[in-house]
Amino acid sequence: MQNLKRLLGFAFAASDLLIEIHPQGKVVFAMGSGPSTDVLAETLVGSSIFDGVGKASAKAVEAVLATLKPGTRSPAVEVLFAAGDSRVRRATVRLFMMPDLAPHISGAVTWEGPAYRLHDPQSRPALTPGAFLDRARDVLTAPGASADLAVSFVDVSGLQAAEALGEAGERLNARVQAALQAASVDGNSTGQLGPERFALLRDRSVDVDLAGEVRELGLSEGLDLGVRATEVGIDVGGDSLNTLRALRFAVEGCLKDGGLDRPELTFTASLSRTLRNADAFRAMVRDRGFELHYQPIVDLKTGAVHHFEALARFRGTNGPADTIHMAEELALIESFDVAVAEKALGRLRRPGSGLLKFAVNVSGASLADDRYVQSLLRMTAARPEERRRLIVEITESAALADVDAANRRLGALRAAGIKVCIDDFGAGSASYDYLRGLSVDTVKIDGKFVEGVETDPRARTLIGHLVELCGSLKVATIAEMIETQGAADILRDLGVDHGQGWLFGKAEAEPRTQLQALDPGRRMGEIVGWG
Repeated sequence: MQNLKRLLGFAFAASDLLIEIHPQGKVVFAMGSGPSTDVLAETLVGSSIFDGVGKASAKAVEAVLATLKPGTRSPAVEVLFAAGDSRVRRATVRLFMMPDLAPHISGAVTWEGPAYRLHDPQSRPALTPGAFLDRARDVLTAPGASADLAVSFVDVSGLQAAEALGEAGERLNARVQAALQAASVDGNSTGQLGPERFALLRDRSVDVDLAGEVRELGLSEGLDLGVRATEVGIDVGGDSLNTLRALRFAVEGCLKDGGLDRPELTFTASLSRTLRNADAFRAMVRDRGFELHYQPIVDLKTGAVHHFEALARFRGTNGPADTIHMAEELALIESFDVAVAEKALGRLRRPGSGLLKFAVNVSGASLADDRYVQSLLRMTAARPEERRRLIVEITESAALADVDAANRRLGALRAAGIKVCIDDFGAGSASYDYLRGLSVDTVKIDGKFVEGVETDPRARTLIGHLVELCGSLKVATIAEMIETQGAADILRDLGVDHGQGWLFGKAEAEPRTQLQALDPGRRMGEIVGWG
């Protein structure tokens, strides 16, 4: 009896549930811990092992039983047990045929993780990346938002290949999306970021085996999916809006740079880096720790310098675009735009600068309220004559949320004598909306149209029509990224007023009013532009 107890102790030290089954799968004995408190071990007796596990699991067990010989032990088999109330529980099963008990088979079951609820096959499909980020905004900023939220990223290798299965592949994709939606915080907070990548907001207090469930879905359709899930908590306390902005920026960075495929760019690292960079950006703006370089913009008819564009330069970066994008996403751009204007005005006020005129860039995000315009008017209030030497270029890197309100603010600048320009016209879908809705003095034609002007008749036609349109609106035109004299001549003949590009000069720390002699052999150079 003592030895029998020892053997029982050893058995339960290695497993959670002991079963004995008939070769056809009927359970004739069960002892130990059942799959859940609703399904006890003794309730398994008399049922079929094939009825108690998932479809893919049943096939795996059936294959082992067909080959098991007396005195041999099976390899570990991963199965999914029914745990009652539409829940399942992952387990590892090892089978052994003892000669004295043959043909009955002894089994040891070890539970892997808690029981979890199966998804609703009719759940909503996964959201697009943009809709997922919008949904994250709603969830994180909602009153009473859970303090224990997390973002889970799930990569499902092999899901894209399943499309070749036709209807079965479509069904599997829908089931995976439904499973992840069911696991999200409200049943509708899962986004599909790529063919095989998903992200979802979920409550960490709810224990769900995401990777296990998706893997089992694949097995049920005859596919062995490679599933990888990672999770990071979200602090919804404090400034939840800034946390959301950092989340949006970090998600975009993960998508662009490979995300979970590169450990150094995991979501956690990206989010932490974003918040650190935001703090560094605030300090840089506070200390004015950036430089302005000045690129000439010339009159295409006379070749004389008309004005300069003030371009921000940051230490230790390859260019300003990524830094500006981060500042716009984290609502830090307005203070920077004001700092740029302040620096440019400081240069205008140096002795001997009376003929200089500068264009400064302003993000559409900075025109969402009155503060930028009020700051610029306040900075020039004591010297109103300086306003006639300033041009404000509106960039399309951040869309204007309210064009009518922005036009009223820009109208205040124009009434004070500050000219207004639409930058990078044609680069974004909102260009013509801006031209229609904003009262401006100048339009800067995006360089992608200028690049092909010597060889592409369509580019020349487009620019010609745009110049004609602007002329009818009494709006001047600037063409950027001019790299050859041939392009400059064509643009001049098309009626473009001003030109900018390396043909005339690169951006330099000091504005150069006397241009260097043009090198007819130079055809290409670095394209410098803000954002």
